[in-house]
Amino acid sequence: MMIRQISVNRVQDAVRDLLIELAYRLPADYLAAMHVAREEEPSSLGGDILTMLLDNAAYAEAERIPTCQDTGMAILFLEVGQDVHFCDGDLNQALHAAVEEAYRDLRKSVVDDPLLRRNTGDNTPPIIHYEIVPGDQVHITALMKGFGAELMSRLRMMPPSEGVEGVKRFVLETVKLAGPNACPPLIVGVGLGGSFDTVALLAKKALIRPLGEPNPQPHLAQLERELLESINDLDIGPQGFGGMTTALAVHVEAYATHIAALPVAVNLNCSAPRVGKLRIED
Repeated sequence: MMIRQISVNRVQDAVRDLLIELAYRLPADYLAAMHVAREEEPSSLGGDILTMLLDNAAYAEAERIPTCQDTGMAILFLEVGQDVHFCDGDLNQALHAAVEEAYRDLRKSVVDDPLLRRNTGDNTPPIIHYEIVPGDQVHITALMKGFGAELMSRLRMMPPSEGVEGVKRFVLETVKLAGPNACPPLIVGVGLGGSFDTVALLAKKALIRPLGEPNPQPHLAQLERELLESINDLDIGPQGFGGMTTALAVHVEAYATHIAALPVAVNLNCSAPRVGKLRIED
């Protein structure tokens, strides 16, 4: 098997350009779901709010200005083929440079220490997750994660006796507690299983799945449908003004876990879900 050489400079340029675009252009699948929600929303005020959000998205894209003033923290997921060799520098440094360049004209929201609170001035460092996969391809997913919704996210290490009903209660309780603060309509990412660290990452990864694409496991796809229906019965509605469009989708990701635990995490994304994917081409 030939080893594929990829310059980190190509990765840096691609990630920078993707982040710049994500700041002002919301994903097509999200916008399509919003149009459907506006047509189906029974609340006139809720429908007006959805129209405003769509108008804001269109204006931001036309003028190439951020869809939200909180342009978030850059979270990068890299699937790296095991037959790839990165050359011409340090990959981590290249990713940091890509974020610094992309955020040059955007809000700087990252502090270097959670207690000392010194702003880094360039929105670095990003959060980077690597996964080694077969082959010689590199796939990158970028998430510009605003922290209004992030602050409303929660995790619980439940005993397995609570079962699926306990999971449902926890997810609904999380969305209720968030109310308008997470800027609905939401995308609700749910992680199940693994350990304390794993379940939070599963919930985050659930947010980057194509909107509304069901989990391939039938029992998890059913859970997604049931949770979405229950969430939209809460009458929180768009931006918390009431209505049935509290969430556009619920995505559940699961992993094996210990016999003594049922870990569950809920990570919320807001009405500006800035996520995009790219592949490093030849």
